[in-house]
Amino acid sequence: MAAQDDLDPVRRLSRLDCCAVSDAMDKLGIAGVASGLEQRSTTRRIAGRVVTYKLVPAAEAPARDGPPRHLGTTAVEAARPGEVIVVEQRTGIEAGSWGGILSLGAKLRQVAGVVVDGPVRDIDEARTYDFPVYCRSLTARTARSRVAEAFTNEPVRIGDVTVHPGDYVLADASGVAFIRAGDVARVLDAAEAISGREAAMARALMAGRPISEVMGADYEHMLR
Repeated sequence: MAAQDDLDPVRRLSRLDCCAVSDAMDKLGIAGVASGLEQRSTTRRIAGRVVTYKLVPAAEAPARDGPPRHLGTTAVEAARPGEVIVVEQRTGIEAGSWGGILSLGAKLRQVAGVVVDGPVRDIDEARTYDFPVYCRSLTARTARSRVAEAFTNEPVRIGDVTVHPGDYVLADASGVAFIRAGDVARVLDAAEAISGREAAMARALMAGRPISEVMGADYEHMLR
């Protein structure tokens, strides 16, 4: 019987890189890779289930009863250890959609990291906390009076990808891959096979085989 860790999608995903997962998704005809979300605060790869929130211009924020809640706090409190918070901030307004106190709060809840399609502030604090942040850009501008939260844990748009709560995400320095929960098993199987074949190619190079031979027809046709 396989060890439980070998069956856990997040553990399996964390052993892969984004390029292998992207290749697997290409092979299977599945969209889900976003580019331009840079690794800003650590060099660590992150993988996990997704918790989402979306920001809109402050004037468009829905009315809410009760005391005010700062953007992102609902997602941080909803996230379980190992999950990844994914944020849509596509308003065109230069305003932070994540900041230092949120990084600390998420770190204390053992959130794996945050991926933001938009600007992030207080990146030096995230570096101090060793909290992984992937984002489109950096800013010092506050969200206050500029942007506000529209909702938490509903679908968001990241690059060209629609991301749902409970999807899986893998992020590293090459890119970010989002995988629907219903697709994760076959994507992982394909990505692990690709990664294994590439590891064998590396061993062949180290053993002295010519690179033109190693990266021949088998490599070119790997995704067929």
